Amino acid sequence: MSITTITPPYTPLNTLGHQLNTEGYVVLDPLSVCALIHTDLTALSTIQPGWDNLPVDQFLRDGGRYRQRRHASFIVSHNEVKQTPHRAHWQPLEYNALHGGMQRMFEPIAENTITQPVWSQLLTAIATVCDSIKGEQPWYVEAHQFRIDTTDGIGRPTPEGAHRDGVDFVAILLITREQVKGGESRVFAADSANGQRFTLIEPYTLLILDDERVIHETTPIQPTAPGGHRDTLVLTFRSGGFQEAE
Repeated sequence: MSITTITPPYTPLNTLGHQLNTEGYVVLDPLSVCALIHTDLTALSTIQPGWDNLPVDQFLRDGGRYRQRRHASFIVSHNEVKQTPHRAHWQPLEYNALHGGMQRMFEPIAENTITQPVWSQLLTAIATVCDSIKGEQPWYVEAHQFRIDTTDGIGRPTPEGAHRDGVDFVAILLITREQVKGGESRVFAADSANGQRFTLIEPYTLLILDDERVIHETTPIQPTAPGGHRDTLVLTFRSGGFQEAE
């Protein structure tokens, strides 16, 4: 049985701020992403090799081995990106019922990914978008490289289900999608039944979410051929500081 693929409702770059402020989310096509960060697809693709050497996530409570990841933290302020000492990723149970309350120390993102010029361009450009909604300020950014594979038949991009992350904004950049079906993005208003669903297909499509206003999830993926996987970069932007265990 085929799975229907719904094209994302792409947002014109000149209405990005208005759309994010009114609807709580935007989707940018790859060329708009390049325009946002003042680069081209060739430069943007320089970070892609970093997804070919991700260790298996050892913290999955559902017993799966379908997720590989790395993690790093940054403070972005006044167009400057400063990497912080490596730290554990922590979320409260309120936002992650499956993995909340755990100090999850993942392997760091490789230096040859972070030192690509486009890395800082991406973080500062999205921080500027966040500034436009909530005012200019330092943003505490956690970066997560994810590869969801289908070696065991199914991969779950969001095993915790529909959720918020406990931050101000979440940005999800599709890096690649190879030999899989499924993986539908679903965005729901936090205070009503309104929702949208669509599938990120083109590499370097960017979904930005106002985490205080919307709930999101991505449906499981299945292989269409051996080696099927879905790679994403997830960036969370939080004001005031990183989430810490109390």
